[in-house]
Formats: sequence, C-alpha cells, structure tokens
Amino acid sequence: MSIIKTAAVSMIIVCSVTLWGCSTDATETEQVPFVMVTQPNSTYNNQKSYAGDVQARQQTALAFRVAGQIIERYVDVGDQVKVGQVLAKLDVKDAQLQLNAANAQLESAQSAAKNAEDELKRFKQLLPMNAVSRSQYDAVDNQYKAALSNLKQAQSNYDVSRNQTGYNQLVANKNGVITARNIEVGQVVAAGQAAYQMAIAGDREVVIGVPEQAISEIKVGQSAWVTLWSKPEDKFAAYVREISPAADQSRTFSVKVALREGNAAIQLGQSARVFFNHTEHNVLSVPLSSVSANDQQAYVWVVKPDQTIHKVSVTLGAYGRDSVPVLSGLNPQDYVVIGGVHLLREKQKIQPIDRENRAVKIQAGTAS
Repeated sequence: MSIIKTAAVSMIIVCSVTLWGCSTDATETEQVPFVMVTQPNSTYNNQKSYAGDVQARQQTALAFRVAGQIIERYVDVGDQVKVGQVLAKLDVKDAQLQLNAANAQLESAQSAAKNAEDELKRFKQLLPMNAVSRSQYDAVDNQYKAALSNLKQAQSNYDVSRNQTGYNQLVANKNGVITARNIEVGQVVAAGQAAYQMAIAGDREVVIGVPEQAISEIKVGQSAWVTLWSKPEDKFAAYVREISPAADQSRTFSVKVALREGNAAIQLGQSARVFFNHTEHNVLSVPLSSVSANDQQAYVWVVKPDQTIHKVSVTLGAYGRDSVPVLSGLNPQDYVVIGGVHLLREKQKIQPIDRENRAVKIQAGTAS
C-alpha cells in the first residue's frame, strides 16, 4: 500500500514539475520585446562634405623683367615678404656695360645737338644781312633738327639701359607669403620666367573637388561651413565663390569656397573639409538604422495596429550622413522600426516605444 502511495506522490510531483516547466516556457515564449519606432520625416536634410586645402584667394607669379644670371636669392618657400622687399638679384655686368655705352652715345648726341644749335643761332644772325643764302640757312636748320632727333633717340636708349640695370632686383609688389620657388643661384633665367609664386596676404579660401553627379547641387553664393583637420571642433562660416566651368580629366569640378571669418587663424596649405546642407521638403526619409536589404531589395519594418511588424519593400534615394530618402513604398503616417532590424522576423509582436522610451499606440489606418 505504501508503495502505491509513494508512486502516486511521485507521479503528482513529476506532473507538477512538468506543468511548471511548460508554464515557464510559455511565459518566456510570450515575452514581447520593446522596440523603438518612429514615423518618417517629411523634410529631408542631406549633409555632404568634401575635402580640400586652404589657399590664398589671390596668388601671383613674380618674375624678372630682364634676362640674366641669378647671383643672390634672399627668400624661400614659407617666408613672409613685404612690399618693396628685395627677393633676388641678377648679375648686372652686361647691363652695366650697355648702360655705359648708352651714356657715351647720349653725351655725344648732346654735344652734337649743342654744336648744331650754336651754328643755327649764328646763321640766324647772318641771314638778315645776306651774309648767307637761304639754302645755306635751311641746311643748317635741318642739321639742327637731325641733331635733336638723334639726341632724343640716345636719351631713350640710355633710359632703357638704366631701367634694365635697375631691373636686376626682383622686388615684392605686395605683402604675402612665398608658396613656390623656381630659381637657384647661378641659374640663367629669361625675362618673364616665374621665379617665385606668392600668395597675397588677405582672404583665404578652400579649394575642393566635386564629382560631376553632385555639382548641380552647388551654386555660387551658397552657404557652407568649414572645419580644419587640425581643429575639427572649430567651424568657420563660408560661401561658394567660384565654380569651374569645366570638369578635369577625373570628371571633377574645382570649387572655391571663400571664408567669411577666421582668416587670421587659418594658415595656407592646411587640410580642411567643407560641409553643405541641402534640405528637401515633402520628401519622406528614415534613419539609416531603419533600413536593411534582402537580395539587393531594401526594406523597412512597419508596425501594424496589432503591434506586429511587417516587412515593406522601399525604393531609396541617395544615402545621406544619418538618413536616407524613401522614394516609394512608405506612407507618412507609418511607424518604422529603428535599429536591430536584422534581429526581427515577419509578424513578430513587439511593444513599440519612441526615443523617450514612451509607449507608442498604433492607430488603425496608420500602417501600410
């Protein structure tokens, strides 16, 4: 009898444990996860950025006006220069010889002109007394005019030679910084050959390259802001000053973005990044974390009124920094899942919450 009682009690315990285990499994199975959801934004804010480098708004090439051999070089790349500062010198030996020859010709022409003038004055006194004929007077007058012409020519030659001698010095015509040097001591340069490149002191700009598929989004005068690689926390207001009318071989357009502020704090050659904000109205967009793909078909999870989720295929636009526009497949009143989309399954029941961890109630007729 005791054996029968013991067996009966054991069966009761086993059944109780079994039922308790089943109850526990059912409870675990019925746990509904909290999932963050949101409605699509009706305004799409797209931010794009492009890398570039800081340049002076105005740059100029500095060159000697005459040919010659470099004998002195006083500045190098990176040096600050001021107006009137001598940057380099040419050998003036040949120019000095030419100046000496021109000076001798000028003195000879001046002497000849003086003699011709004295002779003309004497003939003017003799002509009324009929001591000389009219033809003789005219001949002397012509000689005087020829002497004056020769004097003017000699004076011009001398002035040119003197200027060329003075051109042996290359002088800075503005304040700025040397950005390139193309000469060495002993080198022979031609007239007009660039010796230095100088960035004129003043306003700065960032030069960026924009691919052809994005150039239509950028307009002259458009606002932008700039950050430096060395100081990413600092932002400087800027605007588009110039857009190249043609692309280069890499199908990239050169865009010059002028700084509205911070010119004194920004050094030439610094690496920078230019940011543009582009806003489109009446365009739905969702966070990037809401989107997944299956067999190259993008989709989002949409929450139904019964708090189950349904996979909805969507057509997307160009991806932005934090969000992406939805061109089709989604309604403004839909609620989509944010994050963890790869962990969910079709018709799974969830507890939708917003970004503030507040419960979201899905009204009938608000889901696709």
